[in-house]
Amino acid sequence: MATRILVVEDEPKVSAFIRRGLEEEGFEVEVAYDGPFGVRLALGHAFDLLILDVILPGLSGLEVLKAVRAQDQEMPILMLTALGTTQDKLLGFDGGADDYLVKPFDFVELLARVRALTRRRNRGEAKGNQLNLADLTVDTAAKTVTRAGQAIKLTAREFNLLELLIRHQGRVLSRGEIAEHTWEEAFDAGSNVIDVYVNYLRNKVDKGFGKKLIHTVVGMGYVLREE
Repeated sequence: MATRILVVEDEPKVSAFIRRGLEEEGFEVEVAYDGPFGVRLALGHAFDLLILDVILPGLSGLEVLKAVRAQDQEMPILMLTALGTTQDKLLGFDGGADDYLVKPFDFVELLARVRALTRRRNRGEAKGNQLNLADLTVDTAAKTVTRAGQAIKLTAREFNLLELLIRHQGRVLSRGEIAEHTWEEAFDAGSNVIDVYVNYLRNKVDKGFGKKLIHTVVGMGYVLREE
């Protein structure tokens, strides 16, 4: 089955250039020319990669990114834009982008990044639904957690929190990001509920094991990583 790619790009010449080049390499390509249609396509169909401009009609690329990531944490997303400052890139990566390429670009470089991102996704699919860090394993389908072969029982919310952390392992998540992805109801930013649940998780995932995996970054948030 061919790899399916969604390109959200409002400049017809650019989108046609990308589509033609990728289709010549054997990819299946769909194009959306505005943000709202891009969101509908991304969430309504199965794609292996999303290539996303930032400056779009209707919704910006960052808004599209946020909408897609709220429902799909796994699809690789490549930002492709003329906005190339460090701050622009940080906004993209902080929003959940996997890669960032600045216009004007060489198609050869775009193709290399597309292949790298789709290979990474295929490797993940080959491993099934298991997410791993050190001796910690989270099975997102079976909703089970083990550490060093020992089963760990979590509540639904604890599991969702751990899944979020392990999907973003190595990246510091702010309390706001954790709340946005884990708490569906209205969240009181002044409460300490995030800290309480992180402590619950620590007591189950880290306590009694030699290596601590859940770390606090003072003033910034929490991260799951080996140290």
